[in-house]
This record gives sequence, structure tokens and C-alpha cells, in this order.
Amino acid sequence: MIFDEILNDAYEKREYPALSAFFAEWSGTRPFRALRVLVATPVFRNTLLEYRALIAGGADLVVGVAGGMPCDPGIVEVLRGNGIPVIGLQEALEMEARCAESGDCAFDLILDCAGQFSACHPRFGFVELTRSGVQFYEKCEHPVYVADSGVVKRIETCLGTGEGYVRALAQLGYDFCLDSGADGSLDAGRDGSLDAGRGTLDSGTDGAPSGGKKFIVFGSGKVGQGIVLQLLRSGADVHVVTDCSRGANPFLEANEVSVTDCNDLDAVASLVRGADFVVTATGVKGALDRPQVVDALLASGAVLANMGVEDEYGPNVPASRVLAEKKPLNFILEEPTHLKYIDASLALHAALGELLVNEARGSGEGGAVYGKEGAGANKNAGPQDPPSELEQRILSMTMQDGLIGAEIAEMMGW
Repeated sequence: MIFDEILNDAYEKREYPALSAFFAEWSGTRPFRALRVLVATPVFRNTLLEYRALIAGGADLVVGVAGGMPCDPGIVEVLRGNGIPVIGLQEALEMEARCAESGDCAFDLILDCAGQFSACHPRFGFVELTRSGVQFYEKCEHPVYVADSGVVKRIETCLGTGEGYVRALAQLGYDFCLDSGADGSLDAGRDGSLDAGRGTLDSGTDGAPSGGKKFIVFGSGKVGQGIVLQLLRSGADVHVVTDCSRGANPFLEANEVSVTDCNDLDAVASLVRGADFVVTATGVKGALDRPQVVDALLASGAVLANMGVEDEYGPNVPASRVLAEKKPLNFILEEPTHLKYIDASLALHAALGELLVNEARGSGEGGAVYGKEGAGANKNAGPQDPPSELEQRILSMTMQDGLIGAEIAEMMGW
């Protein structure tokens, strides 16, 4: 099967239980037979497993890379070498224009990421992988499932993204090394608190202890909590800046994390000036673009990083001042998020595509081109949450057949 040599050398099957199950299922049911499916997931080695499952399901696969989204050029060449087109947004729009002349539709389904291809008009609709991409679909005339609206995405964002941040710092020479214990499980209590005694974050060759390094984390959503989780396990001094008007955060409270309101600009600036590391995970473009905060960032000697899709620092903080030129720091890695943490997200991304196809065919809308004149109003247009039944199915696959069941159980407080 396509990509098998690369994947078998890199992974064991228990790292991708959900995508493995859908690959086996779709090889028989072929739900994407004769459908052109554009997939805009960031192109890295582990993404090949999502592509492989879709191809097994009969998809005529097109891979999309647009909007400056990071990718692995070597994997792009692997795709092209296997006859799979890799295109940008302009090429996609040109394909749509050519197909429209004959009354056809260029794409049956688009599995998007960060709204890169939201200007297109797929026959059955979109699946958006990220929360930051939802803004591009708020007024969409097509159905849009949002994979980041449910519980499955928490595996990637809470467990995988924070770990990727630490690995990226290590790759850049900060020599951080996580030790999560022999079973790889999180040191979290049933009440959501963490036992930092078992996990360590070593500072490397100079022998200086990393415990007590001051980290400022902007944002307390899934990604922010994931970063905090990893840092707390290291014994680091972690402070969170967030919008306190949204109410209490049980995770931060349980772990006694110091919290500063993002609207208290003098307090935020003071924190930044005394920080060793600053990382953004708000999901909001220009979230830190406030004069007091910008001045503090530029005066600080802190190591700055971004872990969101958007430029959260804003135009007044030069890209050269932020690691990876403001791109999500974990994307400098060969594998930005370990497969065992992202398998469920990629499986949900693809499975929601199958659901869109089945829903349209079941309602007799298989020939409709949503949003086009004459197609009629689509009652299911716009962003929608993934069905809980599908999420529970994927969660069960991951818990029972994967490597991280214990970590998921502790993350969920089970």
C-alpha cells in the first residue's frame, strides 16, 4: 500500500489505532469512491496516515498547502512522486473556475486547517481541523464540521502540543528533556492536580537547574493548558495570562497556577520583564499587541515563542525577536506533534468527511453544490460540532488499542 515503507519504518501500529481502524474499514466500504478530496492538514510524515486512509476509501486525493502553513518539503516531494497533486489556494480557485464552466464541482470535500481553503466551494462541505479556522466559516453557506469543537482534539492540544513546545526548545539548544516515567503517563491526580515530583525538565550540559525558570503562558485554553501541564511537571515557575472575565479555570485552580488578567496591562508588562520564557497560545491574532506589553517584550531578555496559528505578538514585535519567526514553534520539528497524540484528531478530521458525504447522500443532496445559485438553501450550513457518538468511538479506539490510554484517562479525570 502507498507510503507503507515510510510508515512502517517510523511507527508501530499502536501509535495510530484510530487511523488504522478507519484504514481497514474504508478499504472495504470505500466511502470516498470517485470523490475528489482536498486535504489541507499540515504536511508532515505523520499526516501520511490520514492520506493513506482516505486513499484506501477511494478518494481522489489532492493535498493543499496555503497561507504560509508550515510543511515538510521532503514529504511534499514524496506526495508528488506518488502522483498526488500538491496545490495552493490560487490553483484550487482556478480549478473551480474551470469546472464551473461545465457546471461541475472541482472538489467534493475539503478537509481544511486554519481556514486556508475557506474560499472554495466543495460539493459536500468542509471539515475544519482547528479552532482558529472557525472565524473563516462563520457565514459559510456550506456545512462545516469543526473537529476542534469536541473532546477528541483535547488529546492533541492538551497532551501533544505542550510536549512539542518543550521538544522544540530542546532542538534549538535549550536542552530541555522531559522524563515522564517508565509508563509515559502523566503525573496527575484524580482532582486534576499534578505531582511534579516524578517529572523533570533537565537543562542539559551546563548542569544549571531548569526548575524555577519563569515561564509566562498567554492563554488558558486547550493548548495553553497543555503547555502549562508540561511545565508544571518540570518544576518550572509558571504564570498564566488570560481573560479572567470568562470565569474560573478549574485546571489552573487545582494546580495553584498564578493567573494575571490580560487586561491588567501594567501587571502583564511587569511579568514579562521578569520572565525567562514567554509563549503565546491564545489563538487570537495580535493578542499581545498592546503598547505596554510590546515595550516589555522588546526590553525583556526572555525567549519568545508562539504556539498558535496566528501571529499573536502583532506587527510591533519583529519576527526576528520570536523563535521560528513567529510560526508555531513545534513546526520546526520533523514531527511537530507525536503521532500517538495526533492520531485521534486526524482520524476525526477524515471521519467527519465521511459523515458529510453520507449525510448529503442520505438527504438526496449528493448532486447539490452548496452556496451556488440554484442549489437551494442548506439548512445545515455553517460550523457544527462533531457528533458525540463519533467522538466516543474514536476515543474508545485510542484508549483500548493505543499507547496513551492512561494519559487520556488522567487528562479526563477518570
